[in-house]
Amino acid sequence: MPTATLDSTGRRVGGPWTTFWLCAVATYIGTLDFSIVNVAFFEIQEAFDGASRTSISWVVTAYSILYGSLLVVSGRTADRIGRRKVFGFGVSLFLIGSIVCAAAPTIAVLIIGRAVQGAGASMFTPSALGMMIGAFPAERRNQMVSWNTAIAALGVASGPTLGALLIGTLDWRAAFWINIPVCLVVLAMMRRVDAPAPTERGVVPDLPAAFFVTLGVGALVWGIAETETVGLGDVRVWVAFVVAVALAAVVVHRTRTRSEPLLPPVMFANRSMNLANSAMIIFGAAFSANSLNNVLFLRSEWEFGIVKAGLFSVLSPVTVATTSFLVGRNVQRLGLRNLLLIGSVLFVATQVGFLTVIGTTPHPWAQWIPLMLLLGLAIGCVAPALSASAVQHAPPAQFALAGALNSTARQIGSALGVALLVAVQATAAGIGGYRAGWTMLAILAAASGAVSLMQPRTATTAGGSG
Repeated sequence: MPTATLDSTGRRVGGPWTTFWLCAVATYIGTLDFSIVNVAFFEIQEAFDGASRTSISWVVTAYSILYGSLLVVSGRTADRIGRRKVFGFGVSLFLIGSIVCAAAPTIAVLIIGRAVQGAGASMFTPSALGMMIGAFPAERRNQMVSWNTAIAALGVASGPTLGALLIGTLDWRAAFWINIPVCLVVLAMMRRVDAPAPTERGVVPDLPAAFFVTLGVGALVWGIAETETVGLGDVRVWVAFVVAVALAAVVVHRTRTRSEPLLPPVMFANRSMNLANSAMIIFGAAFSANSLNNVLFLRSEWEFGIVKAGLFSVLSPVTVATTSFLVGRNVQRLGLRNLLLIGSVLFVATQVGFLTVIGTTPHPWAQWIPLMLLLGLAIGCVAPALSASAVQHAPPAQFALAGALNSTARQIGSALGVALLVAVQATAAGIGGYRAGWTMLAILAAASGAVSLMQPRTATTAGGSG
């Protein structure tokens, strides 16, 4: 492992692996908080008497929306004013949001705290990816992206298990208190990271466009979620959809007319990147909805306690991490398109398995565990391959932006997936609602695979072919 060196200012810094591990820890806690509260739905509902399932779902979606809508502007800002600077500010904001969540006296304050957390994570996540890629030679770019995605997938997938252990031992607020010492350690270790000065200078990109994206995604998610209580024909739902479309049109107009747009046109010039981001929206919806659907099923239909539900969810994240790291080491030889198709088929097969073999009588070892293993293999193939496809042609000055755009697609999909799941589950009672969820997930996974079919069979990168 490389020894510590001095940077241009004379500060003692670590080698590239120091940067990797620091960024990996930050990426993990940022993605962990997407799903760590999934297992605590019932505990939060008890703590805030009278809160509906739709209200509690906003504890998840508020994070996803703020995270997803601010990633691009955060990534571009990091590329222009310095990745380490934006990274540190984001970790600090995430720390504040975690404290607000842990001490929240009402469901509204909890949702606000989650939004602050999401905003902070949107700053340090793309900065971490940019620093991680920049610390290694170009031929290892796909490997670093794949490993970063593996860490992110592990964070999301391990959330229910870690959350169950913390909440079962203490209470649901422990899921937020745990972030505080981790953030403090990350902030203390930042001086050991050598992040080069920004190579792309200029003004900060279009902040109002980022605000409009946030409102637009929020309106769309709110409209989908409200169909559970008021129905699809309610005028408020359609007003929300119209607002979302109108704000999307405003963002497109600003992108075409502004000298410093939120999304530079060059980012949409590559077919592989466009297809990967489109597929990521769909896959992100399937990924987040799957985690929530399965945890709620274990707790309500099989009546597992919080710790038992978490433990029976642990195989998937372990398999995701193992598969993703192996994929990262062999991504060039395996081929991105092959990984996308294999993973999509496995994901569909998993949902069909849930539909056909899972019933009201618990058979966790004979039925649940094999399906969770298959699910982990599917996610471990798809997630890193989609991320690598999205950034493989990005110029060095826009690493953080390319990663941010792909993460934006995933998190917008995540918010939509949770909202869709809540609405779909309401169409049937008992296990029927969960089967409706698994059906929806199978359709989403198949759609993601269909988009991935259009990926080029071979894509040349700085590091080889994919």
